Amino acid sequence: MRQLRTVVALLGATLFALAGVALPASAGGTAEAGSTAQAGGTAQASSTAQASSTADPAPKKLFSIKDDRIRKPTGLVRSTKHQGTYWAVSSSGDTGRVFALDATGQVQAVFRFGAKVKDVEALGIDRNGTLYIADIGDSQGSRDQIEIYTIPEPESLQDSANVKYHQYDFKYPDGAHDAETLLVDPETSQLYVVTKSSKGAGSIYSAPASPTRQGTNDLTKLAPAPTGVITDGTFLPDGQQVVLRTKTDLTTVAWGDNPNAVARSAALPGEGDSVALGGADGTVVFGADGASPGIYELAVPAKATTGGTKTPSASATPKPATTSDSTNDSSGKSHNLRWIIIGAALFALIITIFTFPPGRRERRDRQAENDRLTGQSPPTPHRRQHS
Repeated sequence: MRQLRTVVALLGATLFALAGVALPASAGGTAEAGSTAQAGGTAQASSTAQASSTADPAPKKLFSIKDDRIRKPTGLVRSTKHQGTYWAVSSSGDTGRVFALDATGQVQAVFRFGAKVKDVEALGIDRNGTLYIADIGDSQGSRDQIEIYTIPEPESLQDSANVKYHQYDFKYPDGAHDAETLLVDPETSQLYVVTKSSKGAGSIYSAPASPTRQGTNDLTKLAPAPTGVITDGTFLPDGQQVVLRTKTDLTTVAWGDNPNAVARSAALPGEGDSVALGGADGTVVFGADGASPGIYELAVPAKATTGGTKTPSASATPKPATTSDSTNDSSGKSHNLRWIIIGAALFALIITIFTFPPGRRERRDRQAENDRLTGQSPPTPHRRQHS
């Protein structure tokens, strides 16, 4: 019986020890998880703060355009055939012509085409070297259609007074719009027109995949444009992003069925209308108006937007409900298990105290007391009695 009692007592002590170990271990695990989460959150917040506090790189001036024919470069693209050359069109009121600029801002050649343009506002180029001259300006909102002219990029940079061209006519599905931006997808040569609005945002319209020169092509409204008066834009080489220009800044847009602004530059030096791919990877160039318009180079904006359309940050991404529920279930189960262990230990101790009879020492003491009262001699301890 004594052995049984000892076993039960040891069982109770073991259960209490397990409960004691379980409690701090669980608490420690919770604290560790909390510390890890806090450390991760702190690190992420610190990283975010550091990224936000990092100043945008300053634009680098490449050259000035010292030619009276180009007071305001409203369209600008990088040549695909001539290294270091940029094509430009001047502001509204100019005739049908395109200027080739070298790396110092000097006009290398002028290409004239015979179309009677109304308000040329943008310029584009595809990977095959086709130039797209966009006659899309309509400040009065009175045009029934807009025109886009195409000419092949010449093999040599020499003045030409009568360049052959193709004309494509387009109309909006919802009435006349003023626009200054033409986008040419680098992979498919798909055309997009971005309208501008002095109130709120403009819209992005797509042209047919294969526009015709017979009749008028219908534009399709694709999505709202980012906020701001958009004055020009360009696809990046991968076709996954677009950089749009306002008079004062640049916006990087993730392209797709729902174009979304993901980054915005700081204020640009001076006001202007044009933007194009830069000479180095990950850069764009833009123009600043003036008596000698300046052309600047800047890294593609990658800093998170501080206004307008935003994309969710990684930390704000909602987690699946199953993860949270699983965590709560595990916590609840651990809590219940600890109380079950404590209850079992208490029950074992109570059984030991109140159920089992006294041990050998208590019986020996009672026997000695009984022998004293009856006059019998107590047995000699640890000595065997012989009959």
